[in-house]
Amino acid sequence: MRRFAIVGHRATTDPGFSLNDMPGSAGRMDVLCRCVNAGFFLSHDLRRNVECYLILKGGPETTILFKGDSVRSLNPDERSAGALIKKALGKTCGSEFIESSPGVFIRRGGLARLLSEYPFAVLDESGDDIRIVKSLPENLLLSDHQNFTEEEEAMTADLPRLSVGPQVLHADHTITIYQNEADRRSA
Repeated sequence: MRRFAIVGHRATTDPGFSLNDMPGSAGRMDVLCRCVNAGFFLSHDLRRNVECYLILKGGPETTILFKGDSVRSLNPDERSAGALIKKALGKTCGSEFIESSPGVFIRRGGLARLLSEYPFAVLDESGDDIRIVKSLPENLLLSDHQNFTEEEEAMTADLPRLSVGPQVLHADHTITIYQNEADRRSA
């Protein structure tokens, strides 16, 4: 199972955001939607062996989970993923995941809890190149369009760091490159 976790620093936890203005009214939810798409979509199929965790920090810290083996109604456009996120945010949830629609789950809590559940590596331009490391980790942590906060850096200080290349890329592009490298190794 490949797991991607993306921290959305300004991503709203208010379900009233507009699907027509995800960059503005939803705190750059568009970035997270593109990451979901990069994690799951193939040309004419979905990757079933992927889970994508979105950590929304624009309100009470909330985590939304997309599971590739059971997700439905996800299409390769930002609006589709945004609608599933919006529906999830409309659910009353607690500290355990509840399903908001097939394959989409929500709970309160964020990065600290997720780091206690899975061993993540951080995708970071200053890390070890994924093309030369012996084995690729299955669980990867990324930030949205903003850098990790000091608190997040402290939480992840001891985690391995990997890079997809010498340039700073968008989070969704980084996921695509990582998926390509993992696919090449497993072919």
